[in-house]
Amino acid sequence: MKLLRGKSLLDDPAQNKSTAFSREERNQFGLRGLLPYQVANIKTQQERVLGNLRLKNSDIEKYIFLNSLRERNQRLFYRTMIDHIDEIMPLVYTPTVGEACKEFAHIFRNPQGFYITPDDRGEIASILGNWHETDVRIIVVTDGGRILGLGDLGANGMGISIGKTALYVACAGIHPAHCLPMMLDVGTNNQPLREDLLYLGYPYPRLTGDAYLSLIDEFIQAVRIKFPNALIQFEDFQSRHAFELLDRYRKRVRCFNDDIQGTAAVTLAGVYTSCRITRKRFTDLNIMLLGTGSAASGIAELMVPAFCAAGLSEEFARSRLWFVDRQGLVVSSREQFKSPIQPFAHEHAPVNFLEAIESIRPDVLIGATGVAGTFHEAIIRKMAEFNERPVIIALSNPTSHTECTAEEAYRWTDGRAIFASGSPFPVFRLGEKLFKPAQGNNAYIFPGIGLGVIASRARLVTDSMFLAAAKVLADMVLPEEIKAGAIYPTLNRVRSVSHTIAVAVCRIAQQEGLTENTLPEDLATYVRSLMYEPDY
Repeated sequence: MKLLRGKSLLDDPAQNKSTAFSREERNQFGLRGLLPYQVANIKTQQERVLGNLRLKNSDIEKYIFLNSLRERNQRLFYRTMIDHIDEIMPLVYTPTVGEACKEFAHIFRNPQGFYITPDDRGEIASILGNWHETDVRIIVVTDGGRILGLGDLGANGMGISIGKTALYVACAGIHPAHCLPMMLDVGTNNQPLREDLLYLGYPYPRLTGDAYLSLIDEFIQAVRIKFPNALIQFEDFQSRHAFELLDRYRKRVRCFNDDIQGTAAVTLAGVYTSCRITRKRFTDLNIMLLGTGSAASGIAELMVPAFCAAGLSEEFARSRLWFVDRQGLVVSSREQFKSPIQPFAHEHAPVNFLEAIESIRPDVLIGATGVAGTFHEAIIRKMAEFNERPVIIALSNPTSHTECTAEEAYRWTDGRAIFASGSPFPVFRLGEKLFKPAQGNNAYIFPGIGLGVIASRARLVTDSMFLAAAKVLADMVLPEEIKAGAIYPTLNRVRSVSHTIAVAVCRIAQQEGLTENTLPEDLATYVRSLMYEPDY
């Protein structure tokens, strides 16, 4: 890192300590006269940050404030986020990031991340050299095609990539210099967005077909040339592109899709943990998924090897998983359905959602629709009729799009539901009992996967790694958390979870021959040594 002096040092977010520069440093780096007299430590600075943050009247104002802090003082931002993860993460990522993406062009301050457009075709490898860091290990890339449950937001989707890279740093200790948020700005089919005078993206309809794929191919090849150690995380692509790109690159490039694989792993972990509460055997579960997009399909595809590892045949494992969409239960006699769910279209009479629950009697109900209210009262009450502890997992983000709220799940089951959601819900009291809803956040999974891939230098990312991550996450839920009905650990332990997942990923990489490096015997200590701890 180049040593800076004076105002240039204060303007560099990676090196700036602001009022925490000591007397000696102020003399050494030409800072005398540029700072107030008092020398503060990072704890005092955090108190000032939190005090100002809590004065803001809306979450989007808090998002803007925190983003500004990261642009001024990187270490203070991440130290504050790590130490106050329960308060800060919902402001940096879901649910606030949804609103931030919708308003991205209107609240834009300073450029962050890297943008690639069709105008860059043939020059992507060259322009990647404009990025100021050379040792990139994590790239979070989106094309803005399906941002959370909000649809096509074009270049505004950069907010997702920025938020996810922040979680890699805070949740797994990957150094900020190793993280690159990226936007493949291939246009948008969102007409009002294109007509917005403040919109900052490529103002044309989306690329499709060969023009789209060839640009992605060039991007992938450019990354392999410029950042050969980088792991690519695909984020918030439309379902058809999400599966297509994952299938296209996963066997030759270090990559994964968080919407498909990360969501699958965190959901599987929740289902594993629920069995410790319900006392049911995992292999006895019937699981119903509402939605047929990338998240729901990915969950089912990871559930199959999980069932097989527990002793079921693949055919029997698939028979445990049922899909419901707008037309009702997905059955084999239906003429048309999405190809990823074809193996899960079983023989059954065509029935609606409520009838499907009554007939199949699922133990676990999982929603990944992006449509609010789809788990309505009749659905939840029907689940509670034949399940003493119905497992309800409402994954859709942001909070305004979730299938049901925590309060609804608890009220409609008289407090018997085992509930988790993709976005956070507040503590809820029903009678004398206090419920703290669990959050099935992918932040429990993808940061640890990334850390493990970096530590092992694995050439590929495999489903075995996500299965191992799900098992680790489930095993880390403490007995007192289980007693309280939680199916995930408290968020303040997420760095410990990521560390343990990373160790498991290293072992998988060794077992599957995916690393040429000889890793230390004490993997736990080795991985811990790689984790960034922001401090002065």
